[in-house]
Amino acid sequence: MSGAEKIIEYESLSETNRAFEAEFKESFGRFLQKGWYILGREVEAFETEFAAFVGTKHCIGVASGLDALIISLECLGLPPGSDVLVPSNTYIASILAIVRAGLHPVLVEPDIRTYNISPTELARKCTPNTKAVLVVHLYGKPCKMDEICAFCTERGLKLVEDCAQSHGARFDGRMTGSFGDAGAFSFYPTKNLGALGDAGAICTDSTEFAEKIRAWRNYGSEVKYHNKYLGMNSRLDEVQAMFLRTKLRHIEEITAKKRHLAGLYFAGLDREKFILPEQNESCFDVFHIFNVRCGRRDELKSYLLENGIKTEIHYPVAPNRQGAMRGILDVQEPTPIAEEIHNTTLSLPVSFGTTEEDVRRVIEVMNRF
Repeated sequence: MSGAEKIIEYESLSETNRAFEAEFKESFGRFLQKGWYILGREVEAFETEFAAFVGTKHCIGVASGLDALIISLECLGLPPGSDVLVPSNTYIASILAIVRAGLHPVLVEPDIRTYNISPTELARKCTPNTKAVLVVHLYGKPCKMDEICAFCTERGLKLVEDCAQSHGARFDGRMTGSFGDAGAFSFYPTKNLGALGDAGAICTDSTEFAEKIRAWRNYGSEVKYHNKYLGMNSRLDEVQAMFLRTKLRHIEEITAKKRHLAGLYFAGLDREKFILPEQNESCFDVFHIFNVRCGRRDELKSYLLENGIKTEIHYPVAPNRQGAMRGILDVQEPTPIAEEIHNTTLSLPVSFGTTEEDVRRVIEVMNRF
């Protein structure tokens, strides 16, 4: 690497948020003057605006994406120990939520082309104890929701969407988070719609379900000091709601930038050397992550770093190989497709702060590998 060449970060949050800095400061000044920090007007306004964006009747802000998943599952009221079908290659949070809700995760292999849960595999794993499906729109690509929704309807199963990586993604023109009984979102700072700290939300069309979730996030209370449910303290902060409202006004710009950078990768990367994400007309992909697969992944990662290019691996360890999941996942069927993905996937720079010049250099260096 030449000393004159800049380091290309995988993700620079300072660069990503620089464009919104003036708006953040202006909003924060108003926030300080109000002196209301928990469940105030900023949260209410964000919930209304985000529900309109997703296309659901309700949005309930919570403290994190993990809490959004846990609360969604707990509020479904499923029998303890019920099976929940979940992709075998998801991030650990999806599975932690099922366990924390007192339910049993059952791993379902993904489609090797999309990395999302395979609709055809769902039927093979479904048993009388199966009560719900938790789909994950991994990397920003929506799952095949027509087939999944039909599967759940035919069998009377609840459906929860993990939308942590899919803000604005659409399947056949419909937003992720609007298909299931609940759509759980994370606004972790690196997400396409990222807060400046932890934050999450749950979207739903059911008024009854929304009311239960609102109480659940606030100690199970609908009326102050009167507790209807065994809830929890998981409230979206006013200050994070304020930041999120600012960035939500720019979400189309953020999405367009990431899709443009992804287009450069599609056009420039050597497909003889790297397996690129599948493109499908029915899926509007927001490219939270742009991943490629390579049989020499670890060598490629090191080679890129030597050339001043930082990358990430989403994810290096399959869920059934995590120490925390001993006796839960490791006793289930082998997951060779998930293992193949975990062993070969590499995530390239594609953030809002990444430039065209950055991507063109990544392409040039990769094609020399």
